[in-house]
Amino acid sequence: MRKVDQEDATSTNYEDRSSSEIQDGGRGSSSRVVQYKWWMQISAFIIFVLSGQSVATMLGRLYFNNGGNSKWMATLVQTAGFPITFPFIFFFSSSKTPPQNHQITTTKPSWISIVALYMFLGVFMAADCMLYTIGLEFLPVSTYSLICASQLAFNAFFSHFLNGQKITPLITNSLVLLSFSSTLLVFQSDSEQTAKTSKSKYVIGFVCTVAASAGYGLMLSVTQLSFQKVLKSETYKVVFEMIVYQNLIASVVILVGLFASGEWKGIRVEMEGFESGKVSYLMNLVWTAISWQVFSLGYVGLIFKVSSLFSNVISTLGVPIVPVLAVVFFHEKMNGVKVIAMLLAIWGFTSYIYQHYLDDLKEKAETRTENREVDLTETRISQ
Repeated sequence: MRKVDQEDATSTNYEDRSSSEIQDGGRGSSSRVVQYKWWMQISAFIIFVLSGQSVATMLGRLYFNNGGNSKWMATLVQTAGFPITFPFIFFFSSSKTPPQNHQITTTKPSWISIVALYMFLGVFMAADCMLYTIGLEFLPVSTYSLICASQLAFNAFFSHFLNGQKITPLITNSLVLLSFSSTLLVFQSDSEQTAKTSKSKYVIGFVCTVAASAGYGLMLSVTQLSFQKVLKSETYKVVFEMIVYQNLIASVVILVGLFASGEWKGIRVEMEGFESGKVSYLMNLVWTAISWQVFSLGYVGLIFKVSSLFSNVISTLGVPIVPVLAVVFFHEKMNGVKVIAMLLAIWGFTSYIYQHYLDDLKEKAETRTENREVDLTETRISQ
C-alpha cells in the first residue's frame, strides 16, 4: 500500500477498505484485483493529465501563432468543453457505492455550501485561466511550460497549511529546485520571443504565469479540502459534478468578460484572417477545449483518488514534454538557461518521487508487521 497523507481522506478510506478485505480473508486474488483496479484508474488519470495538458498547451500557442489575438476567447476554450462530461454524471448516478465496513454515514452538505463552493472555484478558475492565457501569449511555450513547474512548490506550500501535508527534507529540496528552475528563466538573455514582443510584455507574461501557477496550486489544495470537508463523498459522480459546475461557472464569467470587453466583435475578422483558414480556426478552438477537459478529468480524478500534491506532481511530470514539442513544431531554441531550468525541474520532481518511494517502503513494512500480529492473534484465539 502507498503512503497516506493526513490530507488524503478519500485515499484513507480506500486503504481501510483494502485492509478490511485482506483481514477478512481476501489476501489472495481479491486484494490483488482491488490493487490492480486502483492502479488502472490512476494510470488512466495520469495519461489524461499528461496528454491533455501537452496538447492543449501546444494548440493554445498555435492559436496565437496563426493570428489569434483574443485573450478572452483563448481563455474560454480552457473551460467551455465541460458538456462532454455530462454523460459521465448520468452513468455514475445509476451506479451504487459499495458498502463500507465500520463507516459512519455522514450527512450530506447543504445546497448553499455546495453552490458557494462551486461559485468560488469557478470564479477563481476563470481568473487563473486568464493569467495563464496572458503568459502563453507573451512567452515562448517552452519558457511558459518550465515556469508552470513552480505550481508544485505553491501547491505543497498551501497543502501544508490547508491539508496537513508533511514537508520532509526531500520535499523541501524538491520545492527549492522547482523554484530556482522558474526563477532562472527571468535572467535569460533576449530570446526569439522577446525579438517579437517587447521586454515589458515578456515580464508581464512571466509575472502572470507565476501568479497563475500560485493560483493553480491553491485551487488544487482547496479542491482536496473540499472533497474532505464539504462534499464528503466517495463516488466518481461527485468528481464529474465538480468538473462540470466549476467549468460552467468559469465559462459564464469568461463570457461576460468577452462581451464586456468588446472582443466578441472581432471574432469573425479573426476567424477570416487565421493563417490556416476558418476550418482550422474552429478545429483549434474545439480540440483545445476538449484537451483541457481531458486534463481536468485527470487532475480532479487524481485529487479524488490520491491527493492534490500528487496530482500536481504528475502535471509537473509533463514539464519536459512541451519544450521538446515546441522545438519540433515551433522551432523554438533550447538555450543553456532553458536546459538548466529543465534539468532542475526534473531533479526536483525526482526528489519528490523518491520521498514517496521511501514512504511506500515504510508503509509496506508496517503493513506486513500488522498482518503478522493479526495472524498471531487469530491463531491464539482459534487455539
